[in-house]
Amino acid sequence: MDQANHTVVSREEWIAERKKLLKKEKEMTRLHDQLSRQRRALPWVKVEKDYKFTGTEGELSLSDLFDGRSQLIIYHFMFAPGWEEGCPGCSFLADHIDGANLHLAPHDVSVVVVSRAPLAEILPFKKRMEWKFRWVSSFGSDFNSDYHVSFTDEQVANKEVYYNYEMQDSGQESPGTSVFYQDGQGTIFHTYSSYARGGDILLGANNYLDLTPKGRNESEGMDWLRHHDKYDNAQNNPSCCH
Repeated sequence: MDQANHTVVSREEWIAERKKLLKKEKEMTRLHDQLSRQRRALPWVKVEKDYKFTGTEGELSLSDLFDGRSQLIIYHFMFAPGWEEGCPGCSFLADHIDGANLHLAPHDVSVVVVSRAPLAEILPFKKRMEWKFRWVSSFGSDFNSDYHVSFTDEQVANKEVYYNYEMQDSGQESPGTSVFYQDGQGTIFHTYSSYARGGDILLGANNYLDLTPKGRNESEGMDWLRHHDKYDNAQNNPSCCH
């Protein structure tokens, strides 16, 4: 940002311009509220498979992940078997979970992070990041493929990856968020999933940055992004691709 070339006006002129922008901000807020209502009104799909996960408690079912609540948000974290650390972009989102969790449980919502890597590979990275949220492994399960965030070598090679509701060229792992509801009889329903930039709504730090004159200060994509313990390491590669 070049301060020398930025427009500087009187307070009165600034107020006039600010009120114009405020009108657009209010329009966006109303549209956001409308989209939230439409999201809640989506039809549901009954979950028929008996998925198994591995947590620090041992083997877990999808029902176990609700932890006694009726609503479950799962973040599909890009961490494949053999990776030494999780995706920086997913880690950026995960940095926001513990703070939100202080307020979600009283609203009957559990949040769980799921990755395809074995739990033994996940836990050292979780400890390094000092996260407290629940993180389980779907290793050996169809869960990641059924919810379209993990893909086979053949699918990637043939560019037959179904991601974000369309066929596209992609890698083996992609991020996403899926939401589930469990009724009083224990029946589970899939209510919502979002992918790619659909996760932006969960990135609170971006909202702070977007208020500032420099914004996200990006030159290309999210080139500024690092694991939160690597911002002093200029050599760190922020790419999510392994």
